[in-house]
Amino acid sequence: MAKYLFQVNYVGEGVKGLLKDGGSKRRAAVEALYKPMGGGPVEAFYYAFGDTDLFIISDFPDNATVAAGVLAVTSTGACTVKTTVLLTLEELDEAAQKSPRFSPPGQ
Repeated sequence: MAKYLFQVNYVGEGVKGLLKDGGSKRRAAVEALYKPMGGGPVEAFYYAFGDTDLFIISDFPDNATVAAGVLAVTSTGACTVKTTVLLTLEELDEAAQKSPRFSPPGQ
């Protein structure tokens, strides 16, 4: 399974819902979404000050499953989600051993 970072920002009614329900209820809702999709467990779930309201790290079996979950969440209009695929040290080591060839434009 691959590891993903989700950066969530609450919008409009999403902010009102967060104020009403609190953070613990939101984590439970995320875990309820992930489990039937084959995702999880939730490795990290942190609210933050700044440009991003919430950071979540979790495992998922594939990109299509992640896309389905993000579409379901963002279709509510309550939040936006930025998704990043995370690489392990071993995956980066494997990538460093490959020798792709690329010619920059104009060369």
